[in-house]
Amino acid sequence: MANKTVPATIPAIGSGTSLNRYMSEIKKFPVLSPEEEYMLAKRYKEHGDREAAHRMVTSHLRLVAKIAMGYRGYGLPTADLISEGNVGLMQGVKKFEPDKGFRLSTYAMWWIRASIQEFILRSWSLVKIGTTAAQKKLFFNLRRMKSQIDAFEDGDMHPDDVKQIATDLKVTEEEVISMNRRMMRGGDTSLNAPLRADEGDSEWQDWLEDDEPLQDAIVADAQEADVRSALLAESLDTLNDREKHIITERRLTENPQTLEELSQVYDISRERVRQIEVRAFEKLQKAMTELAEERNLLEVA
Repeated sequence: MANKTVPATIPAIGSGTSLNRYMSEIKKFPVLSPEEEYMLAKRYKEHGDREAAHRMVTSHLRLVAKIAMGYRGYGLPTADLISEGNVGLMQGVKKFEPDKGFRLSTYAMWWIRASIQEFILRSWSLVKIGTTAAQKKLFFNLRRMKSQIDAFEDGDMHPDDVKQIATDLKVTEEEVISMNRRMMRGGDTSLNAPLRADEGDSEWQDWLEDDEPLQDAIVADAQEADVRSALLAESLDTLNDREKHIITERRLTENPQTLEELSQVYDISRERVRQIEVRAFEKLQKAMTELAEERNLLEVA
């Protein structure tokens, strides 16, 4: 394969480098094929090859930029978001296990998002939560969920909207109300405050929501689905053949079989089939959780 000329160092992004110039620079780094990525990851893991790590990092700088763009609505400089995401990417490369079967982009996505989110939580003077995953999830999903249900009251949300969001995110209604009030204040600035004097009627809140999903959010959701699918496929191997068949036919197909149908297949009662299904589902959940924890794929948003 012909060698490509690429920058020798990772481009810096800051006050001296425009975002457009940075995006142009990182596009010069080639995307790795699965085979190249695997060999580089093995070289770094087994021999500490810094050049291999550098190539893995630079080939994923565009992924970081994409993910960082999805967090622009929090009022922080895009350059800072990208820089924090790059730190997360480096951590992901350091922890990456090439023999686990994941692509680096799928695995590193979690580290990138976690690093950016922690930076946002540290930077927002009004949000010093970060104590539980549920609170973080509330912080990073509240605006999106309010948009979906058209809950944009000037003050507190309608009790029905509060209840729905609390149920969906598995937090208390009091936490939803408190977080909404904090975010309506927009940190130390009103959401209704003009961005700059020369921008007329343009307000801060005008930049917080978009009617359409961001492309990077779509990509992130697709990658998350890939992770979950991979975890499910691997976790299914913890079940015996009968458990695997029953849980698949009952919960993992478009046209699930009835308890009666499966009872005839195995010559057991419908209640026995139901018991096996419940047990298999519990085992599957436990296996997926353990795998996610082992690979640092815990959901924080």
